[in-house]
Amino acid sequence: MSYGMADLDQAALFLYLDGHDPQSIQEQRQTLNIFPSQPMHAAAPLNHAAKINGGAAMAVMLANGGNPQQPSPRRPDQQQQGAASQKVTTGGPNAAPLLPNSGKDNKNSATLIKKEGTSSGKGGTSSSTDPERDGVRRTQDPKTLRRLAQNREAARKSRLRKKAYIQQLETSRIRLSQIEQQVQAARVQGVLLGTGDQHHQGLPSGPSVAGMFDMEYARWVDEHSKLIVQLKGALNDHAPDNQLQVIVGGALAQHDELLSLKAAIARTDIFHLLCGVWASPAERCFLWLGGFRPSEVIKVMLKHVELEPLSEGQLLGILNLQQWVQEAEGSLSHDMGNLQHSLSDTVASPDLAGSNFMGHMNHALNKISSMEGIVRQADALRQQTLHKLHQMLTIRQAALCFVSIAEYFHRLRAVSTLWAARPRLDGQGQGLQPS
Repeated sequence: MSYGMADLDQAALFLYLDGHDPQSIQEQRQTLNIFPSQPMHAAAPLNHAAKINGGAAMAVMLANGGNPQQPSPRRPDQQQQGAASQKVTTGGPNAAPLLPNSGKDNKNSATLIKKEGTSSGKGGTSSSTDPERDGVRRTQDPKTLRRLAQNREAARKSRLRKKAYIQQLETSRIRLSQIEQQVQAARVQGVLLGTGDQHHQGLPSGPSVAGMFDMEYARWVDEHSKLIVQLKGALNDHAPDNQLQVIVGGALAQHDELLSLKAAIARTDIFHLLCGVWASPAERCFLWLGGFRPSEVIKVMLKHVELEPLSEGQLLGILNLQQWVQEAEGSLSHDMGNLQHSLSDTVASPDLAGSNFMGHMNHALNKISSMEGIVRQADALRQQTLHKLHQMLTIRQAALCFVSIAEYFHRLRAVSTLWAARPRLDGQGQGLQPS
């Protein structure tokens, strides 16, 4: 009697299979558990032999129409194909058997796991990329872009204001230093001219007028050296022109201050100024009418302005200035020579004795006063030369000009110091200590 799959009783099938292979049927019951109490992937793995035996029994039963005792008729070629397929499936007696649906189940499980991982990965990716997308959207917002541009412009203006404020502070400091120097020079001039109260101004009363001038000149040299060092640093750092203009203006003002001091000492002691005892021995050797020769300064400047080449117009103007200065120097030197000869003739006059003595002395004093005028003219020529050079040159060329002039006189003072400190020999060739 044949049974259909719909009329097949599951309990009767299990009772029949209990007499053939209890272990395989027991394992098969777990396989046919349609509603498991645990997830499919958490069930304990079945024995490979039980899986093969149970699967083979079920295949035979289904092929016989539900009757496990009647084998389905097969042709010889089908039997051979079945045996071959069984060998391939089992892979031999020692090979690990495979379940018919194990590949499919594994594939479904892998697909499920992949979907879960993909969904979780998408969630993580979206959670991690959402702020970036929001940032991109905010950045692309016109209001945000306009606000960022305004912030950058405000920051730029703030930096410019800070830079201008620092430059203003530096300019104020230099101007304050110049004012202090001018006040000190005015006090010294008052003392030198005898119009100031030394005790009220805090100045010493002991030194003479010449001694006061010497001290002020030493102070001026120290202050001017500091300013030149600052000017060198600004040139090396490629400072802006407005900052260089302030320092160059300070150097020019210091030269004007020195000329004011010399004018004050010229009115009180012209011989001290002309003798040049306030300067170093090497400077004294090149002294001209109580100071430097303007033509010498122009020559020094032309040798040191190589870093900032002069244009043809500048070079022509400077050469014309040098020629004019040399002519003025020659004229003043000629006037001073004539005045010295006249003073010598007045002092050496044979009519100096008797009642004419005081008259001749007054005449000699007038000639000395004329010397003061010539020295003032020489100082004015020096001042005009420096100011005209400052006008002809660019700001950086003018800075190099003042640096070269200061370096020239500094080297003269250094030569004087080295000459005074040199080892000396006595008449017998023995070395003497420097004095």
